[in-house]
This record gives sequence, C-alpha cells and structure tokens, in this order.
Amino acid sequence: MRKINEIFYSLQGEGFFTGVPAVFVRFSGCNLKCSFCDTQHESGTMMSDDDIIREISRYPSRRVILTGGEPSLWIDRELLKRLSGEGFSISIETNGTRPLPDDDRIWVTCSPKEGSEIVLKRVNELKIVYTGQEVEKYYKTIRAEHYFLQPCSCLNTEETVRYILEHPHWRLSLQTHKLINIQ
Repeated sequence: MRKINEIFYSLQGEGFFTGVPAVFVRFSGCNLKCSFCDTQHESGTMMSDDDIIREISRYPSRRVILTGGEPSLWIDRELLKRLSGEGFSISIETNGTRPLPDDDRIWVTCSPKEGSEIVLKRVNELKIVYTGQEVEKYYKTIRAEHYFLQPCSCLNTEETVRYILEHPHWRLSLQTHKLINIQ
C-alpha cells in the first residue's frame, strides 16, 4: 500500500516536458519541509498498486509523473515494473536526497533544496527553484542532460532571467500551469 495525496490529469507545467499531457500521482509525505511546497503532506489515501493503475488508466495519456511530497519514500522496483508493464512512460520528480530504483527507462527530475544533501549523481534533468541561492555547486556535482532554473512561484522571474543570461548553461523553466491557471 502507498499513501497517495492525489491523482489528477493535466499538462506538465515545468521543465523538459512542459505542455505534455500526463497523469500525476502525488504521494503524501516528505523528508523535507519547504516553505513553497504545494502538497498537504498529512493528507492522503492508502492505495494498492492495482488501485493506482486502475485510476491512472482512466486517462488517455500514457505518461505518468510520480511526484509529491517525496515519491522516493513510497516507490520501489515493483511499482515501476507494473507501470512500465502497463505501457506507461514514467517520470519521477524527487528532491534527490534518497536513492531511487536504478532503471534507465525512468525519466528523473531532481529538484534539490537548499541545505539538503543530494545522493543522486546522475539525473535526466536538474530543476532548481531559484531564490538567489548558490546553484553552481549543483551544476558541478550532479550530471544531467538538462539544467533548469525556475523562479519561485513566478515571483522573481527577472532575477532568474538575469542569472541565466550570465550563466547560459541553465535554461528557464516557468510554472506554466500557474500562469494559465490549471492544476
């Protein structure tokens, strides 16, 4: 059984897959408590893997995004194998502080938080919510195919753009779901 905060269907609003329809499985709980997080960590429903697959199969997209909270508290090889076996392309959005099952078919987005120790050394995309903090240490220590900086809740976009213009190895990620008012 896995504690699920919510399952919903929408467009990915951030990072590499921005604009792609996906089913979001938002897990409850996190090992960090970030002030800007949009998940109610205490609430949730215990669901079996069969329940999760039945729910996400109701939607037409075959991309599933495992997010949270922190999904690494709940996912394992068995769930990933089941999702893959049902034909889903899987993305995991993690803070990077806990190991993930090793599977090259999984797209991993790491969004490290200030002051936390990152254990992942290679991810598909590194996406940092930028608040003016030191970010070059992550660029130098975490190998990724794509590096994104994202303004914090769309509040410091100009500052983020200026930083990217001075450090062009970063790309801008906007929270388009907030800009167009969808979940």
